Amino acid sequence: MWMKQEIKILRILNSPAKVQDFLNSLKINFERDGQTCMSPRRVIRERRAHCMEGAMLAAAALEFHGHKPLLVDLRAAKRDFDHVIAVFKQNNCWGAIGKTNHAVLRYREPIYKNIRELVMSFFHEYFDDQGRKNLREYSLPVNLTRFDKLNWRTAEKDLWDIPYAMDREKHFSILTPFQIKNLRLADSIEIKAGKLVQQGKG
Repeated sequence: MWMKQEIKILRILNSPAKVQDFLNSLKINFERDGQTCMSPRRVIRERRAHCMEGAMLAAAALEFHGHKPLLVDLRAAKRDFDHVIAVFKQNNCWGAIGKTNHAVLRYREPIYKNIRELVMSFFHEYFDDQGRKNLREYSLPVNLTRFDKLNWRTAEKDLWDIPYAMDREKHFSILTPFQIKNLRLADSIEIKAGKLVQQGKG
């Protein structure tokens, strides 16, 4: 399954924090040559990833060290982009690993009692350039072993079946219509801070 050089890398990523640091070291996959959904093998080789690809690599690295390879889908309002995170448990609490070009929507310490509580930690920073807070729904953890027949860890082809399946999962609303109506916009300093990115598109 894993090649020698891949095993060497995965052995080093022996904690969730190290996995997050490794994801942060990768370039952002801006999909300049077309949309992709690369396997962890391709991400390691190409040294670039977007959120779905980074989450799958994180799940594979966590699995290598005994965790279940779990992803959670964060669904935004239609005017914004969805996000995918890898989640893990330590001492009966949930944490998360994420790949993003922005300063937020990344690592979450394993201090959250349940998935909803973890998801809500992303809410206030999940806003667009107009300051509108856009996180709306989440899925329960999806175990990637469901997709072992696709060889999701090492496939050379794009793995579109996985994000499509995650989108079909039952999602849970986090806000009532009244709450959505009364959301305060992020203010100017928050919006300015939210525009800090790891890598420009060039």
